[in-house]
Amino acid sequence: MTAPWWRDAVVYQVYLRSFADTDGNGEGDFEGLRSRLFYLASLGVDAIWLNPFYPSPMRDGGYDIVDYRDVDSRFGTMADFQRLIDDTSSLGIRVITDIVPNHCSSEHPWFRQALVAGPGSPERERFIFRDAPNNWQSSFGGPAWTQAADGQWYLHLFDASQPDFNWRHHDVPVMFEEVLRFWLDRGVSGIRIDMANTLFKDQHLPNQDLASLVAPYYDQPEVHDLYRSWRRILDSYGRDGFPGPRGAIGEIWFTNPDSARPYLSEDELPQLFNLRLLLTPWTARELRAAIDEGRWLTAHSSGSLPWVLGNHDITRVVNRLGVNQDLIRQTTDELRRGRAPVDLKLGTRRARAAALLALALPGSAYIYQGDELGLPEHLNIPAGRRQDPTFYRTDGAAIGRDGCRIPMPWSGHVPPYGFTDNPVRTWLPQPSGWGQLTATAQLADPDSMLNLYRAALRLRREHPALGDGEMTWTEADEDQLAFTRDPGFGFLANLGQKPIAIPASSRIFLSSTPLEGRLLPPDTAAWLEQ
Repeated sequence: MTAPWWRDAVVYQVYLRSFADTDGNGEGDFEGLRSRLFYLASLGVDAIWLNPFYPSPMRDGGYDIVDYRDVDSRFGTMADFQRLIDDTSSLGIRVITDIVPNHCSSEHPWFRQALVAGPGSPERERFIFRDAPNNWQSSFGGPAWTQAADGQWYLHLFDASQPDFNWRHHDVPVMFEEVLRFWLDRGVSGIRIDMANTLFKDQHLPNQDLASLVAPYYDQPEVHDLYRSWRRILDSYGRDGFPGPRGAIGEIWFTNPDSARPYLSEDELPQLFNLRLLLTPWTARELRAAIDEGRWLTAHSSGSLPWVLGNHDITRVVNRLGVNQDLIRQTTDELRRGRAPVDLKLGTRRARAAALLALALPGSAYIYQGDELGLPEHLNIPAGRRQDPTFYRTDGAAIGRDGCRIPMPWSGHVPPYGFTDNPVRTWLPQPSGWGQLTATAQLADPDSMLNLYRAALRLRREHPALGDGEMTWTEADEDQLAFTRDPGFGFLANLGQKPIAIPASSRIFLSSTPLEGRLLPPDTAAWLEQ
């Protein structure tokens, strides 16, 4: 039996607002994405994941949704979306859409009706209102409750503009079944579920032990029945040109793999993101432990966990790997404020090696737009240009996520770097000095990050050992990662401070940085023929 497509797919995350702008309004759009599909095809990806593109006031980058079954006019029209589906299908690229079921926008018609209807009304029962708040805190900083004009409080695990749904109310699951079918009917190959484990809250809304990692709004038992119903919907669909059922991947930031395993039951979600590498310092011991945890979960469930090095919610990988790695082990004010010293040359070297690691591991992998260019975090955004609610809810104590969402640099030496043809003010400012990081500049440089990704993805597609399957760790020193995959593939990474010898019997397919004869330099990875 052929494995489902998602088991070994390489998926490219498109943050549409920052990808490519064709109408000159400073924000990306569907026509911009369509104009760059050849870039994605030549990169070698199998699918794209689109962050939310639905009508939204953009208080949280589109994760505050007014209408789940339409396209925000800043990005185009439904016809533009359908043309994107047609174009990607012709290139053999699938499309995954982002479903945001935990909350909506405070401008959603349901929530506006709830505010007008008042306490005790059926309209309020679609959300979580109470007469007094508990001690829950917003993930963006500050309390998770805001008081309505009539004195009741409503729950929002994120921004006050994002009220949480009450998933125990009949209308909510019915609406989302309609949303799923709406987009599946339009040809998407899968869904990404935002904050997949927070939908149901403990019915008693108890105070939280703020010192505990277990929260009363995580992993409530009812969520599993919900995902079983969604899986039945997904499995009922095929797709012209793409055989088999549609996929789904859940976003769950778990600390205990046992809490994640139920989601990967045969009749629930096919995949969860493996987000461990986002939070793992650059040491062989800690990386190996994170990898083994993901392998264990895959082996002890019916699903799988794609490897992730970056996304729209976390500091760019070249910055994370270029700071003192002790800072990655704990959240510090220095890191949250963006003031930790960064060695971008070192971070870029490590990011290149990390890319070869992630793409050599068994299973699927996700690439966040711009990571294939080695883009750094833009840390010096003026306060008046910042958009992330985290910045405002913490009074600037946390700079937030804007710095990893900067519009893509495609060509040229000054902003907007080909993101749009017009000299307009982009929705987030681009820094100066990105001329050598543009896609055009890197395509012309055989040693660039972009060409490393292109070579790795080409080899991954061609080599029978890569993609889904097994791996075997091989004996290595404490500063090395080494494994083999059958048939005939070997991986070796040097995370130490001195060069190491490459086995004499191995031929080198690809290395993340130039070799020193038969020596692998520090912070370098190599793909080997065994």
